[in-house]
Amino acid sequence: MKRSPLPVIGFDQHHELIESLIANVERVIRGKRETIERAMIAMLCGGHVLLEDVPGVGKTMLARAFAKTVSCTMTRIQFTPDLLPSDIMGVSIYNQKLQDFEFRPGPILSNFVLADEINRTSPKTQAALLEAMEERNVTVDGVTYELPQPFILMATQNPVEHEGTFMLPEAQLDRFMMKLRLGYPEADAELDMLELVVRKHPIETLKPIISKEELLELQKRVRQVHVDVSIRQYIVALAQLSRTHPALVLGASPRAAAALMRAAQAKAMLADRGFVVPDDVKAMAPYVLAHRLILKPDARAAGKDQAKIVDELLQHVTVPNFRQAAGDAR
Repeated sequence: MKRSPLPVIGFDQHHELIESLIANVERVIRGKRETIERAMIAMLCGGHVLLEDVPGVGKTMLARAFAKTVSCTMTRIQFTPDLLPSDIMGVSIYNQKLQDFEFRPGPILSNFVLADEINRTSPKTQAALLEAMEERNVTVDGVTYELPQPFILMATQNPVEHEGTFMLPEAQLDRFMMKLRLGYPEADAELDMLELVVRKHPIETLKPIISKEELLELQKRVRQVHVDVSIRQYIVALAQLSRTHPALVLGASPRAAAALMRAAQAKAMLADRGFVVPDDVKAMAPYVLAHRLILKPDARAAGKDQAKIVDELLQHVTVPNFRQAAGDAR
């Protein structure tokens, strides 16, 4: 599907297009509107998503639905213990006819990459993703290759079955913009889902809504959402407080603060606003910050978790005044 890039329009006019994207994904994933919206926010920011949940709730299907909603390339990497870095990035093979090495690109060189069961491969192979996720390029045999734009990685992992798995390193977790969970559907949504898949799964008939050029344009518009200095100070205060929290070994990084600001911008755009308000930051903080925080053993033994710590941070940092936060954008 090819259409001209989005015209120059107001932020409120983006709402209809974004709603159509969400509705398209909802044709496959029923009863999970809030999770779909959060994943949409990550996509609008060009951020990567880690989907952690029990088997069978639709993690892989959610990633596939998002990929099929945009008319661009998609690859799936099934992570296994014997997977090698070259299986992801690609390899240089000697071409006898050309008498030179020829690069065979790996599945990472795609617009949407589904990293299924990412924690089932070795740390060495997981490390191959670090450059791609942050710098949007890969280096093979000393040669750097740029990844296509947009580039979004959605990874899944099972939090229950730990045999044969490897914990994701902190450096990799910090590169995921959000960590999301789907959870089991409500009875009505599950019944609706069964009715949909009686004859054919809806993912098979899902059509793209926008082109990759239009997605890139939407990502550019997110960056134009006004963020008042008071909001930026609020985000920095949250990050700074996490680094001195007595229950944490590791707090939020500067990358986390930047991701929280960008997520708040996309959240504002979803709400038909051209400026960020404190509630945007508060709504996105648990999904952007929690997976980056490392608890001390005694805090974990006391029953604390990252979500509770984020809640404490939000309670202790003074919230900017709404009128001040709206700033000149009003």
